Amino acid sequence: MARVKKGVTARQRHKKVLALTKGQRATRHSLYRRAHESMMHSLSYAYAHRRERKSDMRALWITRINAACHANGVSYSTFIASLKTGGVDLNRKILADIAVREPDVFAELVKQCQVARVEEAK
Repeated sequence: MARVKKGVTARQRHKKVLALTKGQRATRHSLYRRAHESMMHSLSYAYAHRRERKSDMRALWITRINAACHANGVSYSTFIASLKTGGVDLNRKILADIAVREPDVFAELVKQCQVARVEEAK
């Protein structure tokens, strides 16, 4: 069986790992063994946090909507419930964007929901 020298492939593999850890501090970007450990942790964190980011963003949207609702004198839960009964089909991402960028439009939306809530109570 012929002898296989792995210098070229090892160097390519090492360069790939060192390129992935380029922004790391100290030896985590320059020594292969430390860089490989760092890369493995980083990739696992990135995988997990891609899923976590979805719930983080939803929590941020809810916080923004809640703040805008309280500024207009209504609670978040009441606002969302009246949106559902009023048949307004806007998701939390869009509502949060409206609340931040166009507060006057959001205030009109709150007023519509309050009117719908009063009519529903009758």
